[in-house]
Amino acid sequence: MAKLLNLQEWANSIYSTPPSLSTLRRWVREGRIYPAPELHGKEYKLMPDSIYVDPSKKNLRLKPKHRKLPATGTLLERLRHDEKASTLRR
Repeated sequence: MAKLLNLQEWANSIYSTPPSLSTLRRWVREGRIYPAPELHGKEYKLMPDSIYVDPSKKNLRLKPKHRKLPATGTLLERLRHDEKASTLRR
């Protein structure tokens, strides 16, 4: 298991000019550091390989490569071809 670092040690290892401790604490509260640091007493401890995640970036989620179409066709295809939809069970 890797040795846990506090916020200041982590920032010194990642950034040439690290942000202030208050900024680092705000990032933790806002969930901008992954994996999330743990509070040990009065200070946060995190893994050395933790990264900063910018929440304003849209491509954080993995996109599926290919979605399989339903066997009966999509709703738009059924409407175009005037096919009846199967009845709903209640």
